[in-house]
Amino acid sequence: MGEKLKIAGWVSLGVVAGALTTVSLQTVARGSLSPMPLEEIQQMSAVFGLIKTDYVESVDDKKLITDAISGMVSGLDPHSQYFDKKTFKEFQEGTSGKFVGVGIEITQEDGLIRIVSPIEGSPADRAGLKTNDLITKIDEAAVKGLSLNDAVKRMRGQPNTKVTLTIFRKDESRTFPVTITREEIKTQSVKVKMVDSGYAWVRISQFQERTVDDFVRKVDDLYKQNPDIKGLVLDLRNDPGGLLDAAVALSAAFLPKDVTVVSTNGQLAESKAIFRASPEFYARRGADPLRSLPAALKSVPMVVLVNEGSASASEIVAGALQDHKRAVLMGAQTFGKGSVQTVRPLGPDTGIKLTTARYYTPSGKSIQAKGIVPDIMVDETAEGDLFAALRMREADLDKHLASGQGAEEKDEAREKAREAARKRLEDEAKKPESERRPPELGSDKDFQLQQALLQLKGQPVKVSQTKTERPEEKKDDDGKTPAPKEDKPSGGTIQKK
Repeated sequence: MGEKLKIAGWVSLGVVAGALTTVSLQTVARGSLSPMPLEEIQQMSAVFGLIKTDYVESVDDKKLITDAISGMVSGLDPHSQYFDKKTFKEFQEGTSGKFVGVGIEITQEDGLIRIVSPIEGSPADRAGLKTNDLITKIDEAAVKGLSLNDAVKRMRGQPNTKVTLTIFRKDESRTFPVTITREEIKTQSVKVKMVDSGYAWVRISQFQERTVDDFVRKVDDLYKQNPDIKGLVLDLRNDPGGLLDAAVALSAAFLPKDVTVVSTNGQLAESKAIFRASPEFYARRGADPLRSLPAALKSVPMVVLVNEGSASASEIVAGALQDHKRAVLMGAQTFGKGSVQTVRPLGPDTGIKLTTARYYTPSGKSIQAKGIVPDIMVDETAEGDLFAALRMREADLDKHLASGQGAEEKDEAREKAREAARKRLEDEAKKPESERRPPELGSDKDFQLQQALLQLKGQPVKVSQTKTERPEEKKDDDGKTPAPKEDKPSGGTIQKK
């Protein structure tokens, strides 16, 4: 047995070393001269050998290596991820705005799957799933112990097939099953309509490849039918983000030409970039996709609605419009997903999504683990928003990346507010479900939208009595704020989501 172990160990060392030699060469090519940690590599090889010889049953070499890569990447932060053949394809489909599934944006929390937001009009949305619902089982498989990739695989499938999700809803203290029929999800990421005489509502539910074209077409039509728009509400609530160039384009639609929209900073030269309100930073096919938009869009009075579900690309837009004083932000402090993910291929059909930089608003503030703080805090309903303290943000996620602008400080007041909110849940859970479900966004019962219209009309707004800003992070001893200095990005190959 000892000789077998020794042989297996050397063979596996050769396999791992061969793969890591390639990585090492790539690392050196990118400018890093750090030596490979040989002792740790030998330990990994020894574990590989022990599993091959001692585990209760035979394990495929490819599975072991794939699982090792997946664990290495997922252990970094909540957004770095390994893509096998199937998940790589699904990721690409997700950014295109078309895929087969149930229609939810998800993340991982305490070994379970948390719903960031259901996609509007999707089977999950129609089934009544909500932001912050926890998925505990997918069909008969317990979610505890599954990777995010595995959970996605189980929820994706063929059109017209069914999947049963077991949901734990914290604010109702109950667990219940929901059976959903999978279908091709063609997300309509842009909605527009007049919500009052002279006042428009523009809803962006996600930033996808089609978002900019849809936005231009729908806003053009809106202005043709209503040329004298007096005010506009840009609704980014529960928008989980998406593609960076779409966020830059949408910001540019409202901002003066060439002003800074967002900057990024990381180890790589290509991660140190400034993105401006200019076609070279968002146009994919040469021509400016915004060229037909009415000039009035640059000056129409604006309110931007955000909440805890507004993340990533939607935070970029909100931060840019706020910093340039182009719009008043209302709602709740945003999610705080201020990191850049770069997709690197590992072969023809596999790859990794790796966090490579942080986002900074035009004034140089890091979005990561902090989010965007509205100018005016507004509750979800006229009765208040007593459960705001229970809403999850980036800073609540396990292994989240720090902001880079100082150590995070535990918010004792928020912890007390959470405890008080948990006690209120017992009474809330006794109410009929119809009374607990918030009104449809954009409807005449949408309290935050009504407050936004009052703001545009110069009338008093009902400010929240319960929402509070998270405390500022402490600065590092050297006071570093690592926003980049470059005038424009050095590369355009990064894909963000």
